[in-house]
Amino acid sequence: MLDATGPDAIFRSGLANQEILLPKCADCGRYHFFPRVLCPHCHGEAISWHRASGKGRVHTTTIVRRKPDHGGDYNICMVELDEGVRMMSRVDGITPDDVRIDMAVTAFVGEADGVPAVFFKPAEV
Repeated sequence: MLDATGPDAIFRSGLANQEILLPKCADCGRYHFFPRVLCPHCHGEAISWHRASGKGRVHTTTIVRRKPDHGGDYNICMVELDEGVRMMSRVDGITPDDVRIDMAVTAFVGEADGVPAVFFKPAEV
């Protein structure tokens, strides 16, 4: 059972409010993801939460091939946010074949299986 007050609950609560919140360590000043109680960089315990810029770049991507009657192809990507953390997600709004490494993207909160989740779209140039 998940802790209703722990880091995962804080992150999910932000998503429910259409905010992407990232944990930041007050001891070393670095962001980290996924949410946790100790900083993975310096093991500090002074964690605060900050709204993500939402700006990032595709670090890596792949295409999952499916038959059209099963939803068609989609991409899975790892995005590095300007804050220095990486998140696995997908880029929406373009075909999977058009997602490119180093493509500028912008995060948004969408829904996956009825639950808020982080997705990306190509950044406006």
